Amino acid sequence: DMLAFSIVIHGHTHPLLLLQNSFSATSNGQGVGINYGQIANNLPSPARVAVLLRSLNITRVKLYDADPNVLSSFSNSQVDFMIGLGNEFLQNMSTDPTKAQSWIQQRLQTHITKTRITSIVVGNEIFKTNDRVLISSLLPAMKAVYSALTNLGLEKQVTVTSAHSLDMLQTSYPPSSGSFKQEFIQFLQPLLDFHSQIKSSFLINAYPFFAYMDSPKEIPLEYVLFQPNQGIVDPNTNLHYDNMLFAQVDALYSAIKTLGHTDVEVRISETGWPSKGDENEIGATPENAALYNGNLLRLVQQRKGTPGKQSVPIDVYVFALFNENLKPGPASERNYGLFYPDGKPVYNVGLQGYLPDIIYSSSASTIKTLNLWRAVMGLAVAGLIGLDMGVKMRMPLIIGLYLVFSSPSRSITTTPCFSFHLSLTAAILFCNGWSLMFFIPFTTRKHMFNEES
Repeated sequence: DMLAFSIVIHGHTHPLLLLQNSFSATSNGQGVGINYGQIANNLPSPARVAVLLRSLNITRVKLYDADPNVLSSFSNSQVDFMIGLGNEFLQNMSTDPTKAQSWIQQRLQTHITKTRITSIVVGNEIFKTNDRVLISSLLPAMKAVYSALTNLGLEKQVTVTSAHSLDMLQTSYPPSSGSFKQEFIQFLQPLLDFHSQIKSSFLINAYPFFAYMDSPKEIPLEYVLFQPNQGIVDPNTNLHYDNMLFAQVDALYSAIKTLGHTDVEVRISETGWPSKGDENEIGATPENAALYNGNLLRLVQQRKGTPGKQSVPIDVYVFALFNENLKPGPASERNYGLFYPDGKPVYNVGLQGYLPDIIYSSSASTIKTLNLWRAVMGLAVAGLIGLDMGVKMRMPLIIGLYLVFSSPSRSITTTPCFSFHLSLTAAILFCNGWSLMFFIPFTTRKHMFNEES
């Protein structure tokens, strides 16, 4: 898709770099998605984010939890969600499968009829913790989640997986020699067997930025930013690599193959580049971030595969949608976002987006309160107006105004009941010298409140 690259912020248009790309999934469900993290105290509401992502043509989103506010805000949308089950749940679920059943029923089942949830990511970068109890809990927890989905008949609709860090690799160069750390193999062998059994992808969080930051003199910047460069040739396969991300993915494929699997697909659950960092975080600039993400989007659009898996287009979730001001760690951790919380782009990567100034809550409690207010006001106004009218005129007026104010917000402007009573009440008011302008606030109020479910 060709996107027009300007972003409207608070009524003003900001031109962006022209670039042909799309965040929408391709026909086989692959392409580019976005990580929507929320470790911040200044982010826009999920309802506003839903508008932004729709304007960006983003149809795949990865969450780190199963935030009901987010899932509700995206109901009846065309967005596919990967939801996260946090590390803190794994140990209990691994020993008590009923905990997994409860989590699925509360966090997933209540939303899946309206919001498209396609995957549950059980745990994040578990092996990086070096916590043996947590690591040994991962597979039993994944099995408990899968069993819970099977019990509900959702196992074909929702896949089960986990996201990992490249730290689990012992060797990554050359890519054909990729191997896992020896201490993890006892856990990874049955984990990969399970992935193969249920046909789910192996997710990896891959950041060439870290490799460049650690060795800026040895690693050419062009090699990590997808720019023209000499690249490397794998001496075992003679395959040429012109970027580090593809080399990292193929190293993981090689490591998986050493454990007997060629049937498990690798997908990139996180990758990105920070626009700002501490003094020692070399390369963390908006210029480099724009090059990394912009060039990555082009490769995805071209449906490029890695040299070792040329027939499999890379599948990527960019990190991240927003800068998150409460993330701990070095400054780079708070500066991976494509957008600032106010919707302004951090750098020009060629994305058109619109973040509305405000969208009012449409929660059930808010709608009930609003409808109660309408009913009371309808009776009060009808009563006051009816004082001047004959007895025969008062009753239809009261009924009409009551329905105008109190009709359920979801269908007020489309039901025949509403149209009939609005016309009836308007006619009565007109005959008695009342201005039809009285109705303007009520017939247009759907524009003042976002009342979608």
